[in-house]
Amino acid sequence: MGQSVFYLKQSDLPKQWYNIQADLPAPLYPPINPATGKPISPDDLSPIFPKGVIEQEMTQERWIDIPEPVREILKIWRPSPLVRAVNLEKALNTPAKIFYKDESLSPAGSHKPNTAVAQAYYNKIEGVKRISTETGAGQWGSALAFATNLFGLQCTVYMVRVSYEQKPYRRTLMHLWNGEVFSSPTDKTDAGRAVRAKTPDTLGSLGIAISEAVEDAAKHPDTKYSLGSVLNHVIMHQTITGLEAKLQFEMAGVEPDILIGCAGGGSNVAGFIFPFVPEKLAGKKIQFIATEPTACPTLTKGPFRYDYGDTACLTPLMKMYTLGHNFIPSGIHAGGLRYHGMSPLVSLLCNQKLIEARAYSQNPVFEAARLFAQTERVIPAPETAHAIKAVVDEAVRCRETGEEKTIGFLLSGHGHFDLYSYDKYMENALEDYEHPDEAIKKSISELPDIDYSIE
Repeated sequence: MGQSVFYLKQSDLPKQWYNIQADLPAPLYPPINPATGKPISPDDLSPIFPKGVIEQEMTQERWIDIPEPVREILKIWRPSPLVRAVNLEKALNTPAKIFYKDESLSPAGSHKPNTAVAQAYYNKIEGVKRISTETGAGQWGSALAFATNLFGLQCTVYMVRVSYEQKPYRRTLMHLWNGEVFSSPTDKTDAGRAVRAKTPDTLGSLGIAISEAVEDAAKHPDTKYSLGSVLNHVIMHQTITGLEAKLQFEMAGVEPDILIGCAGGGSNVAGFIFPFVPEKLAGKKIQFIATEPTACPTLTKGPFRYDYGDTACLTPLMKMYTLGHNFIPSGIHAGGLRYHGMSPLVSLLCNQKLIEARAYSQNPVFEAARLFAQTERVIPAPETAHAIKAVVDEAVRCRETGEEKTIGFLLSGHGHFDLYSYDKYMENALEDYEHPDEAIKKSISELPDIDYSIE
């Protein structure tokens, strides 16, 4: 089999992020200020984001320099390895070559610190004292707590209630890094109190938690808001994974035919595949697959519409695939994939048919995760397991057709704090839940009646 792990030198760590806004196949629809019906301006965002982040959100420059203090922190665990999954290949008896980019080696155990460190840095240099945020499964919250602790900032995390209860050790991780964590919806914000009054037994959602975190930042002058996915600057920070992977595939002497990532808000799949998009636009045959749960089928069942990013309608309107800002998914264990919307950048490329979306239910996903854990010795997070399910499907298809394709995926995080979920799977206690079409239609019917034409 030859070499199976491909390491880069620290000197190979990218010095710039890649901004796909410079190479889009169609114009990106702008975020809209709901009060004016016009595209937002930097001033509209200044109450909740630092200036450096706003500039990155809106820039059309292809390459953005990574500040040296950020690179020095990233070197704690980067560059991350690209690993050939030789044992998984053998177990599947496939002619396909399978590679995974291992982001589980970061201090927080996921890809999320790639942007958390950058965002904490830009807040620090502008004198911000505290950052508020939301988190689903806790991957983002723990990553931001890690980053803010490094820069001496305070961190407040609104954690979706169902994950707050399912994943207590992610809370522990945030507390160890001096973060404060609240089960969302809380009684600390107007948005949280409104939801609790209407549905006191709610499982919570990322949309609700975002409302609370944005409100917190807007009401406190020393506080800014930070988002772990969806937005353009977040995805740009995550391209460090795809940029490294391009070099590592060259080291391995292969060119990827299929690249796969799970999609909640879009940052992990986008960060991995976006550096390869220009090659596809130039005519290269390469397939991009985004995977999601049937319990929250944003890309596979949602319309491409303008919608709010949060439940209380505090955010700008974004053109994206959405299930509606009032959508509340079931309490599946892949908490990071329980978001009603999708990155506008990922949404645009899906709408242009450059990215294919697939939805899976819990038990087949966990079965693929168990196979991966038994063969590759890494216990994947439930979110990552959705990507692994697609990898297995593609590898089996190669076995049936005899095609010798090269498949790559982003192992976005480990599942060490998700063992409760694995217990439920092995006890046959997981429900294969598919959100009812009627409920999706109802949520979509509540979308704002707004559109914007690009001239």
